[in-house]
Amino acid sequence: MAQRFGKATWSFLVVGLLGALGLAGCEPAEEPVNLAGDTPQASYSLGYTIATNVNEQFQGSLDNAAFLAGVQDGFAGTEPQVSEAEAQAAMAVMAQKQQAAAEVRAGSNLEAGLQFLAENGAREGVVTTASGLQYEVLTAAEGPKPSASDTVTTHYHGTLVDGTVFDSSVDRGQPATFALDQVIPGWTEALQLMSVGAKYRLYLPAELAYGARGTRGIQPNSALIFEVELLDIVE
Repeated sequence: MAQRFGKATWSFLVVGLLGALGLAGCEPAEEPVNLAGDTPQASYSLGYTIATNVNEQFQGSLDNAAFLAGVQDGFAGTEPQVSEAEAQAAMAVMAQKQQAAAEVRAGSNLEAGLQFLAENGAREGVVTTASGLQYEVLTAAEGPKPSASDTVTTHYHGTLVDGTVFDSSVDRGQPATFALDQVIPGWTEALQLMSVGAKYRLYLPAELAYGARGTRGIQPNSALIFEVELLDIVE
């Protein structure tokens, strides 16, 4: 395939394959692979990363056997079984289908988030700010609070509203340090309410999180939940 497309088109396809193709349902290798040494380990890691990214994006919507046949033909250097015109047309149709599916998921995520926040905001102890940020105090503390221009060190644990963990400094065992003006809006607002030593649970509507664009591991229009402990305001 690389020999059949221009550089710009090939770059687009590479990005698309690395971030958008689905390998859900592919079986593990039948024979154990010798992973001793830098080259086998790097090769395996690259393949695993590609498959993981691919699966996240295409949600198992590809014909896996056909995809793997294309990979094998590409490695073998054989003549492609699909013409360039056919490939371009088929990929355009796939892109349209993926966009339509993404819009449906985004709408469902938004609706689910709004329903969750409406119910959550009615619970005792949950405070809702003018922006729509919701929080509850798990551990109170007194003392200085950071400003929007400060850098802070925190421990946090982030989940979707269904409980799926997407990021956690707690699980990694390594606190995170960042500037408050470089994070999502819900964090910028919430951390300024906290003193060092405080621990809050934050409930962020999509517009205070990653919005309609989403990010790795977080679908568009997802409401998010964080448990955040403010460890330090960095001088």
